[in-house]
Amino acid sequence: MEREKIILVGVILPNKTEEAFWNSMNELHSLAKTANGEVVDELIQKLERVNQASFIGSGKLEELATLVEMHEADVVIFNSELSATQVRNISKAVDARIIDRTQLILDIFAMRAKSKEGKLQVAYAQYKYLLPRLSGQGVSLSKLGGGIGSRGPGESKLEMDKRHIREKMHDIKAQLTHVEQHRKRIIERRNIQSVFRFGLIGYTNAGKSTIFNRLTNETTLQEDKLFATLDPTTRKIRFSGGFQALLTDTVGFIQDLPTTLIAAFRSTLEETANVDVLIHVVDASNPDYLQHETTVISLLEELEMNHLPTLVIYNKMDHAPATFVPDQPENLLISALDQEAPDTIKQRMIQLIEKNWAFFTLELSEEKGKELAQIKQQAWVTKLEYIESKQSYHIEGYKPRKELNNE
Repeated sequence: MEREKIILVGVILPNKTEEAFWNSMNELHSLAKTANGEVVDELIQKLERVNQASFIGSGKLEELATLVEMHEADVVIFNSELSATQVRNISKAVDARIIDRTQLILDIFAMRAKSKEGKLQVAYAQYKYLLPRLSGQGVSLSKLGGGIGSRGPGESKLEMDKRHIREKMHDIKAQLTHVEQHRKRIIERRNIQSVFRFGLIGYTNAGKSTIFNRLTNETTLQEDKLFATLDPTTRKIRFSGGFQALLTDTVGFIQDLPTTLIAAFRSTLEETANVDVLIHVVDASNPDYLQHETTVISLLEELEMNHLPTLVIYNKMDHAPATFVPDQPENLLISALDQEAPDTIKQRMIQLIEKNWAFFTLELSEEKGKELAQIKQQAWVTKLEYIESKQSYHIEGYKPRKELNNE
């Protein structure tokens, strides 16, 4: 598939430091690459405020038109959200497809969605984004052309008609309600099983899927691209003695994540919210790692998940600068690809299980020995000895508090 030529446009405003601006532009580069684009140039302007008509000044707009013609660029991507008026005015002056950061992220999500629920969620978010940006009825997709910024969920293309979009959104919402009810039933069944659950969260491309694969011996998609994982995946982690816990990997977060996507993926993120402990993975090698941490923490607050106990794993320490200092107290410093990394993480997981579950002791008669395997699978057993004089097993360990309260 031929890569589309892209020109990036960014505006430095007083409310953002230059360092934060350039970090955001670097991220836009990565997003464009993930969308199968080739960045051929970029245009930067420093302004006190954006131009309401064309976002950038008229002189810069002429310069952009020249750059597009010179590079034969297919797409221009703005590093901020554009209004319908701005897109329309820029399109009149520039002979290329005009999209913004939000539309690019939605486009990548459309590429990445694999499950039925994921595709429905992306489609709903795309239509919600497009609806207020259509100036009238009957604007067809051919006006946009194909490629980056116009991809729809699955193989279908996005229809650009207000009435059609409203009907589509209503239909998708009904389908999502059905899928979400099915997900809730699965979660309820898991709750009955009293299994300890961990949820992986973090900024996109922090290494969550690598850690997930190493802990579960699974092979989910791990790529050096943004949003490699979109659909949540839950697998068992096996510890010594037969004990098992669950680990969920889900979509990565990003700065300025479109609000339409946060709303659309709220139900998917509920799978991560329904855990005992969150594992927040941070790419320690990224110069902007502190901003990435802040972004994730803010989104957790927005999703009402900030009350959950959290372990922060600073990953890629083999590439971290010598000046690196961890920001969070409850943390691990690792490189996920190191041989000892899974054992190091599991040791900390056990500490968290012991901290969040309740200590118990149990005497199990010899004739109930068959129950021992089940106990070792569902509870974290720290001591097991056979007392010959009593012909029974003495067991110590940790299990859910609710189970102890019911006994």
